[in-house]
Amino acid sequence: MSKMTAPLSIVEILERSTQGVTRPFLCRCEDDRLYYVKGRGAGPRSLLCEWFAGHLASKLGLPVPEFAIVQAPQELVDLFPEGRDLGSAPAFGSAVFEHTQELSKAHVDEVPAPVQRDVLVFDRWIRNADRTLTTVSGNPNLLWNTDANELVVIDHNVAFDPDFSARLFSETHVFSVQIPSVFQDLVEQAQYGERLHEALAVWPEACQNAPSEWWFADEEQTVPADFDPDAVLALLNRCMNEDFWRLAP
Repeated sequence: MSKMTAPLSIVEILERSTQGVTRPFLCRCEDDRLYYVKGRGAGPRSLLCEWFAGHLASKLGLPVPEFAIVQAPQELVDLFPEGRDLGSAPAFGSAVFEHTQELSKAHVDEVPAPVQRDVLVFDRWIRNADRTLTTVSGNPNLLWNTDANELVVIDHNVAFDPDFSARLFSETHVFSVQIPSVFQDLVEQAQYGERLHEALAVWPEACQNAPSEWWFADEEQTVPADFDPDAVLALLNRCMNEDFWRLAP
């Protein structure tokens, strides 16, 4: 794109989620679709993480909901309880998937092995440790489409974690059973390395189209947000290095 697309206008704020750290707002936009929206309360780093991870996931072919930059008029924000946490600046909207439920342990085996591997490798790539599920607890940040029997991949607000632990990731990821199939297979590693590298082609466009407000921690835009795109890109480029695949089984 030569210039940033205008945000979708929010025309109705329906409710605020009681789940998740960021507690997104359920909104209807001018295209008459419903979106879960993360705004001011989520913080600029969270919004940038969602934006960049969403672009990379989509380019890689993961089953992520459509997403868009959305914006609520101030008068609508003022009328809604907790509206200040949404704010009137550009926000991140993730389209609502109907007939979904949180992925349970019972549904894990229904997810095709190639899809499990794609999600596993993607999360390792973007340093997303927030996809856990065990027999006793966990938060997979995955949905199960009960109509289509398909996975839906959501929530990347803590991606690009500088304190990411490969060991902990390998112990807790919802699809950790697939680790040997990828991280101990040189052919799989080479194929995934090429796919990840090709997905990075979307990076410049994502940078260009991120709202200027997201790059700053304050409304006056004087304090940079805690997100260095050059450093993140350097981490992502490590997918072509051997050490990227050194992950404990």
